[in-house]
Amino acid sequence: MPVAIVTGASRGLGRALAAGLASEGWQLVIDARGADALAVARDQLAVAATVVAVPGDVTDPAHRDELMAAAGQLGGPDLLVNNAGILGPSPQPPLASYPLDVLRDVYEVNVVAPLALTQLALPVLRSRGGAVINVTSDAAVEAYPGWGGYGSAKAALEQASRVLAEEEPEVRVWWVDPGDLRTQMHQEAFPGEDIGDRALPSSVVPAFLRLLTLRPSSGRVRAAEVLAGLSNVAGS
Repeated sequence: MPVAIVTGASRGLGRALAAGLASEGWQLVIDARGADALAVARDQLAVAATVVAVPGDVTDPAHRDELMAAAGQLGGPDLLVNNAGILGPSPQPPLASYPLDVLRDVYEVNVVAPLALTQLALPVLRSRGGAVINVTSDAAVEAYPGWGGYGSAKAALEQASRVLAEEEPEVRVWWVDPGDLRTQMHQEAFPGEDIGDRALPSSVVPAFLRLLTLRPSSGRVRAAEVLAGLSNVAGS
């Protein structure tokens, strides 16, 4: 069975993606900073698949080594999903007053850590024709007031993904915009507002699974467009 590493898998989109992969027969290595929430996710996912939970912070080199070691014990990774991320301050400040120490943390989690983990996984991914999925956002390509820290970090992740796709032809690299979802991070972006109209994370999982089935060329993917294609196929 194939092996996937999914970061930030204790809740939200990461948890939903891990469940979708488990239902398709993938073995999983999952992580999150909260050990208790991660253990709950592991126990629920383990009903359908082999799951190894490794609590820790993706910015920690030792933790990244632990993730790779866990994947190696299952046979090595075929897929890396860089989903873990942080928003930054809530409410989000304008760039004119954005605390630079916090901005460094946002970049460390959203840009540096995914690249570092990808570097570790690449030797195995190359040999297997594996894939990397970097979870991005429309804030990477659109300028929203107050989103300068998070959005610019995601823009950097997208550019790194583009370059990686050119440099690693044996590996599929997709940077996927899941759209606005009903997650804790999205709630933090809109403190005090009702985000009940946003879609649940599970609603976009079929788009990610479709990518893994069809294996299109590396590139930027909007989950909504993939889901629209699936609807057209189902309705034909």
